[in-house]
This record gives sequence, C-alpha cells and structure tokens, in this order.
Amino acid sequence: MSKREELIQKYAADLKDKCGVTPNMDLLTKVTIGCGPSIYNDDASTVAGSQQSELDTVKNNFLIKKLGLPAGPALDEAIHAVLEKYGKSNRNKHRVVVYYLLTLHFKKESVYK
Repeated sequence: MSKREELIQKYAADLKDKCGVTPNMDLLTKVTIGCGPSIYNDDASTVAGSQQSELDTVKNNFLIKKLGLPAGPALDEAIHAVLEKYGKSNRNKHRVVVYYLLTLHFKKESVYK
C-alpha cells in the first residue's frame, strides 16, 4: 500500500470514528489528491482550529478559491461547525478530513468530478 493510500485509510477512520460519517471513498481520494504534497508534511497536513490565520487559510484557499464560494459569514459558520463535529478536544484535525466535510456541507462534490 502506498503512503497516500495509508493516509486515505487514516482519514476514513477519522471520518467514521470521530465524525460519525461514512466516507465516500472516491470523493475522499479526490480531496486527498487535491491537497497535493501538503498531506505528507506534519504541520501542513493538519488544521489548527484555534488559530485565526489557519481558519483564514481554509476559508480563502479552499472555500473561496477551490470550491468557488462567495465570501461571507456562512463560510466561517461552516468551518466552526465542521471543527465542532470533528471534536474540539481532538488536537490533530487532518486537513483532508476538514476539507471533505466542508465539501459535503456546501454540497460541492461536483468540484471533484
């Protein structure tokens, strides 16, 4: 199994165990590939939910640029809802899992078709 496949299995386990979501493996794989080499970097592969600069990065680089959503308070609300679902006490929030949940939240799966 490749390193990427191992990571995808880890993300799927997080979605099931920590978020109560049964992942669509095809979409999860596409979101993982979309994150590029950042998934292999310990710092870049996680989202620091308590850092505003990190939340701004998720909002600007993923929600606005990648998913094509308009800026507004709904984006911040969605990020906070996803982080809440992932679990505030869970320190290691994988970027791929957060992006996957945001993609589902905004029903933007078509971006990855």
